[in-house]
Amino acid sequence: MTRFTLVASLMLCGAAPTLSGQYLDTRRHVGTSHEPAHSSGQRESFQRAVVHHGKWLTAASVAALIVFAEREHRQSRREWNTLLDICRSSQDACALGADGRYVRGDAEELYQRSRAFDRRANRWLLGAQAGLLATTTLFIIDLHPGQGPDNIPFPGNGLEVGVRLRF
Repeated sequence: MTRFTLVASLMLCGAAPTLSGQYLDTRRHVGTSHEPAHSSGQRESFQRAVVHHGKWLTAASVAALIVFAEREHRQSRREWNTLLDICRSSQDACALGADGRYVRGDAEELYQRSRAFDRRANRWLLGAQAGLLATTTLFIIDLHPGQGPDNIPFPGNGLEVGVRLRF
């Protein structure tokens, strides 16, 4: 989980817009240019490509994290159902001690393992939610306002469609 968070944050840092003031040449000599030495067009096109392809990468990672969470939840349900089978085997099989733990060691172990799998599933789901937020952000950043097709909204061409209702 920590590796995914680190990789995702590094990818998002590369997609974040950079300040053009960071690249200004602060030396002010007569006859020298104050423009950056590199082409900003290349940087912008690279950032646009990172955002455009990164949104699909983060969307795929969300799907993968959900699959991992489902797997952990399935393991938790399996352990829980085994615990329920033990509890149904006899009346005192799931008796609780003074400290709130199961008296039987195998029942307590199943309970703790079920909880551990549930905690892992919750972490995977939190990662998926963070990835969904990043995906949504990248989709919004990738919008190109004013660059859509000319026919939206559909221009009228003299054809009218209507419905008459008589009362």
